[in-house]
Amino acid sequence: MSELFDLEGRVAVVTGGGRGIGRAIAVELANAGAAVVPSARSTDEIETVAADIEDAGGDALAVPADVTDSDAVGDVIDRAAAEFGGVDVVVNNAGFNPDDALGRPEDVETESLDRVLDVNLNGAYEVTHAAADHLLASDGGSVINVASVGGLVGLPRQHPYVASKHGLVGLTKSMSLDWAPEVRVNAVAPGYVSTELTADLEGNDRLRQSIIDRTPLDRFADPEEIAGPVVFLASDAASYVTGSVLAADGGWTAR
Repeated sequence: MSELFDLEGRVAVVTGGGRGIGRAIAVELANAGAAVVPSARSTDEIETVAADIEDAGGDALAVPADVTDSDAVGDVIDRAAAEFGGVDVVVNNAGFNPDDALGRPEDVETESLDRVLDVNLNGAYEVTHAAADHLLASDGGSVINVASVGGLVGLPRQHPYVASKHGLVGLTKSMSLDWAPEVRVNAVAPGYVSTELTADLEGNDRLRQSIIDRTPLDRFADPEEIAGPVVFLASDAASYVTGSVLAADGGWTAR
């Protein structure tokens, strides 16, 4: 059974791969045997991830990029292919939910909406588009979009983020139809995960408890608990899975 999860010989690009969920995904893909290209705006963060992978005996290449910059995105894919011979797996994890995009509809400016959509949705499209030729030429190409429970249900005061993640779910489904059977396209929809981005939430007793009360598994996830489903979707264990959204949310959307 373990051979189904073996990613030996595959090359994976992970955006937002410098910390939190993205870091965990990059490390676990490497642990499964893939050569990994973590990418993010912070060079220091992704170089640390790449060094950790190499220290553990894996292959990695850190390539900085902003997913809203098409030239930089193209460079990530080109360098990954030049270094490792192609691109078989793309994990679109880059995303954010800035303070100025939080609030009631009348309080959030359209500029904030545009910025969130540009990173969370357009960025994923840009990276996947840049990697298309390599994915289609791969024997087992796979795209995994990191969406959110906010792509499956509404969340108050997070309208740009929710719109971007619903869009990412739709993009997952539509791409899966066009690219089958050559490339599988799926998404993971995490619930609340313990990362630097949720530290303020976890530090607020009232908000933390309200989230835990809404989560049947009664806790925040660890980043590695999101990485596991991504490895599954990238592997032959998910060879008959495409167009799906795997909710790794502790039961949030089961209610």
